[in-house]
Amino acid sequence: MNYWHNEVIAEQRREEIKEELEHIRLEEEALTARPHQPGWYDRRMFNLGNWMIARGKQLRRRYDSQSADSGQTFHGSLVR
Repeated sequence: MNYWHNEVIAEQRREEIKEELEHIRLEEEALTARPHQPGWYDRRMFNLGNWMIARGKQLRRRYDSQSADSGQTFHGSLVR
């Protein structure tokens, strides 16, 4: 058997894992060094998302309550 071949492959993989861990550590260090400060676009998109969620909840509340409370059924040509 070629045990040396298995050892060489295992050592290469260990080195790759070490390099990847070092890369991850450096990324985490960079993120903690300078916290994210949202810019104009980020703030506007965040506010737009919040507005859309709030309006969606209000519209859903308004139209769901009417359809649940009405109890009327429409037939034939009345449905448009």
